[in-house]
Amino acid sequence: MANAPKESPSIINGRAVKDLVEAKEIRSALVLGQPGGFAVVVRYGSQERAIAAQRSRRVRLWRNLNTAAAYVRDELGMQRFEIDMAEHDPAALDRARPDTAERQRQLREAAEHDAWFRAQVQEALDGIADGTNRLISEEEWEDWFSKKIASLERRAANSGR
Repeated sequence: MANAPKESPSIINGRAVKDLVEAKEIRSALVLGQPGGFAVVVRYGSQERAIAAQRSRRVRLWRNLNTAAAYVRDELGMQRFEIDMAEHDPAALDRARPDTAERQRQLREAAEHDAWFRAQVQEALDGIADGTNRLISEEEWEDWFSKKIASLERRAANSGR
């Protein structure tokens, strides 16, 4: 496996690799140093493929040698494998994802809104329990709502719509 692919190797998805492991078809593995991380290349039959990242068609990169080696040992069940550091460049680590900041902002806003909403509900429940918020009957609600609709219809008619 010393002649492992250096540029854009063919890839295989993780599920297929697990199926090959269960069938005991993986013959060897190579942890291949890449700019910014480590790829894992498996050999089965006459094929040699790099493991793909989840939900993408790109080679999966582990940030450090230990995690890549642990994957080969624990997930592939291989105690012996090769390591090729020739192309490894730790300075090239650029794992920033442009969508991460936006996703984090949206998650934070959603959490803040959820906390606000829950506080509003709790405040209403507390008000009902201590009597500061009064309950209204269904008839009273329907009367108020009918008046509101009539008011809106008058405003719409007066605005010429």
